[in-house]
Amino acid sequence: MKKKMFAIAMASVMAASLTACGGGEKETTAAATEAATTAAETSAEAEESETAAEGESAAEAAAEVTTVNEGKLTVATSPDFAPYEFYAIGEDGTPQLAGFDMALAQYIADDLGLELEVVTVDFDGVLSELSTKSVDLGMAGLSPDPKRADIMDFSDLYYMGGQSLVTTKANAEKFNSFEAVNKPEVSVGAQTGSIQMDLAQTNSPDADIVALPKVTDIISELLTGKMDAAYIETDVAVSYQKNYPELELVLEVPYESEGSAIGVCKDNESLLKAVNASIAKALEDGTMEKFIAEANEQASGEKYEGLLDAEGNIQQ
Repeated sequence: MKKKMFAIAMASVMAASLTACGGGEKETTAAATEAATTAAETSAEAEESETAAEGESAAEAAAEVTTVNEGKLTVATSPDFAPYEFYAIGEDGTPQLAGFDMALAQYIADDLGLELEVVTVDFDGVLSELSTKSVDLGMAGLSPDPKRADIMDFSDLYYMGGQSLVTTKANAEKFNSFEAVNKPEVSVGAQTGSIQMDLAQTNSPDADIVALPKVTDIISELLTGKMDAAYIETDVAVSYQKNYPELELVLEVPYESEGSAIGVCKDNESLLKAVNASIAKALEDGTMEKFIAEANEQASGEKYEGLLDAEGNIQQ
């Protein structure tokens, strides 16, 4: 656009110059018009050439990316982690994958000119899929924990979150400190294989720590009184609290690696570079902010968090 404006300005200067040189009015006007037209055409050609070059550059970058399935970007996720990933229930009762992780996955796939293929597993399964290099990416609110560096590479951070100790309002005064939940008679929950499990073991080593595969299971245990407290990602806990106001976030849990990154298939440098470029673009142009807002809005409505059955229906 700057080049085009510059060309138009130059055309005007040329026209003025021709007028100042004398000659008949018709001749001057015709010369000025011809000069302006030529300059505009040259600018348009330059702009089209620049756009084509950018398109070729993007195509070349995408061509350099290698994926486990040619032409596809295969992403593993655990859809029980709203607003990151979950199933939004439509008016017809049909569950549809939603969440800002899924929106970002589609954005990256489109950016690379690939078809998005999503593999839904429990959280521990996401780690397994990456460790066996069965998928290209793992997107499940992953924290860049150095302990996972041997099975995946981490993208740049795309979202900053936090960790919380969660209980019920009825138990909020009783279980509101690490000391209170660090006793053998206290049951503390966390998702299997997650950062929250590490936090439970660090801050509540003497408690009865219960590992469950899905956050929905943990919430259920809290609400029925079978579990006293749990370590849950803050935004996820807030999302559940909207539907279950009995829940209470009682304590912010310090954590060195706050923030979420994408798990990238180990030693796939070209894919890692491309993913980071897409993340940077989504953050810079405000797209990621839009994805987060939309996911939070969907998460406040009817949703399902967990795996579907073999027929693609909600498991009862």
